[in-house]
Amino acid sequence: MKVVFMGTPEFSVPALDAVYAEHHVVAVYTQPPRPAGRGKKPRPSPVQQRAEALGIPVYHPTSLRSEEAQAEFASLGADVAVVVAYGLILPQAILDVPTYGCLNIHASLLP
Repeated sequence: MKVVFMGTPEFSVPALDAVYAEHHVVAVYTQPPRPAGRGKKPRPSPVQQRAEALGIPVYHPTSLRSEEAQAEFASLGADVAVVVAYGLILPQAILDVPTYGCLNIHASLLP
């Protein structure tokens, strides 16, 4: 199954590993690198670091609302998107793209 993985913090890395072990992860979406440390140099997210180690293409748009970002996402031809603490709200145009929809893994118990 072709999967787009969307996540950012360390919490998301085990889910990426689990999906990668069983499916073809065509791309990873994560938040852009943020300034960190003494030199305030941009530091990639834990998910980006893991994706690069696995050789998965990484995207980090600041928004998914533009037609360009939506077309780029659609061009990946994903069967499903797995979302784990990504940090951006997914517009309907993104939610409608994967053949089998989007699966959100959430860290807290929801009512």
